Amino acid sequence: MLINATQLAPHLNDPAWVIFDCRHDLVDLDRGSRLYGEGHLPGAHFAAVDEALSGAKTGRNGRHPLPAPADFGAFLSRHGVTPESHVVAYDDAGGLYAARLWWMAKWIGLKAVYLLDGGLPRWVAEGRPVTTAVPPARPAAPLVAKADASLVRDTAAVLSRLEDPASVILDARAVERYRGEKEPMDPVAGHIPGALNRFYKSNLKEDLTFRPPAELRREFTSLLGGRTPQNVTHQCGSGITACANLFAMEYAGLPGSKLYPGSWSEWVADRSRPVAGASLF
Repeated sequence: MLINATQLAPHLNDPAWVIFDCRHDLVDLDRGSRLYGEGHLPGAHFAAVDEALSGAKTGRNGRHPLPAPADFGAFLSRHGVTPESHVVAYDDAGGLYAARLWWMAKWIGLKAVYLLDGGLPRWVAEGRPVTTAVPPARPAAPLVAKADASLVRDTAAVLSRLEDPASVILDARAVERYRGEKEPMDPVAGHIPGALNRFYKSNLKEDLTFRPPAELRREFTSLLGGRTPQNVTHQCGSGITACANLFAMEYAGLPGSKLYPGSWSEWVADRSRPVAGASLF
C-alpha cells in the first residue's frame, strides 16, 4: 500500500501501472493543475480533487462529497485503469490528497493501490525525472465500480454512535481547528462531540515520508484506548485529510476503520447537530 521511489521507478513505462498526480490546495483551487503543468512524474495523469475525486455539492453534503462510483470508475478507465492495474497516487503534502484517491479506488473494489511515500518532493530530492509531457489517453474497458458501503459511515451512523463508549471519531484537522480556536473553511468552528484529535501530519517525518508502522501502531492503539479499528470513524473538514489517517492506520496494521465522507462541513450544515467547542465565523 506504500511504495517508494525506488520501487516505482522501474514501472514508469509499464501500462499495467497507472500513476495519478493528486496535488491540490484547499484555498488556491487551481494550484494542482498549475503545478502539474509545470512538471510531474513521467506518465502521470492529473486527478483533480474538486472534479475527479468529488461529486456534486448540495450545500448540505459537505465541501467534497463522494462522486457516484460509476463516475469515478469512468474517470479511472479513461486513463487506462483496469481491475488488474497497479494504481499509484502521489501529491506534495505527505499523502493528504493522494490518500483520497487511494481510499476511493479501494472503495470501488480495486486491490493494487499504492501511495508514493514522500510524493513528488521525495522523488525530486532523489534526482528522479519529471516532465511536462501529458501522457496520451489509453482508455480501458469501463470499470464495474461497485462501492463498498461497509467502508463508509454517514451522518446518521455517526450520530447514532455518539454515546457509544466502544466507538470513537478521529478528527484529522489541525488542533486549532479541532479546538475551535480558528476555522478558515467552514462557518462554525469546533468539533463533533467526543471526537479525538489526530492531526494527519503526526503520521509523517519532517521530509513528509511516513513514520515506521510500529510507531504509528503504538500511537493509534494508545489513542483508541482499547477500541477496535472497526469502531473508528475518520473525519476532517470535508473527507479529504481523514483518508490520510485512515491510510496510516492501515499501514500500521490496524485495518477496518471507516470514513465519514461529509465530515465537519456536512455536520455543521445542519445547525441542529451537536457541536463541541463551537463558535461562529
